[in-house]
Amino acid sequence: MLPLAKIAATVVTLALISYSIAILTEQRKRLVINLVLVFLTLGVILDISATAMMIIVSEDSPFTLHGVLCYSSLTLMLIDAVLLWRFRSKNGPAERVSRPLHLYSRIAYIWWVAAYITGTLMVVLK
Repeated sequence: MLPLAKIAATVVTLALISYSIAILTEQRKRLVINLVLVFLTLGVILDISATAMMIIVSEDSPFTLHGVLCYSSLTLMLIDAVLLWRFRSKNGPAERVSRPLHLYSRIAYIWWVAAYITGTLMVVLK
């Protein structure tokens, strides 16, 4: 594995950890506390960085089935971050997250984890 690919794999794993802390905290508390926003934003930054590195080192077209799955999962998490930041700025940290936003966060996270798992399996089975 190329050095940049190893770095990208590490960075995307850090994104998984960051997203997990953010979304699992939001799902348990149903609040958009600072911890949620910090780790969700960090996750998006790490995810964008890892995606860029993986595009650079990949010999395949960036528009493979796995590529589309990853780009869509990154997009969902970016939208989730924007929605949660907006919710927090309008309602403050003590307001419970609305049911639709709470559900969207869960779905976006599950979709992202599925993309992470498929990417990991592709590397392991190659």
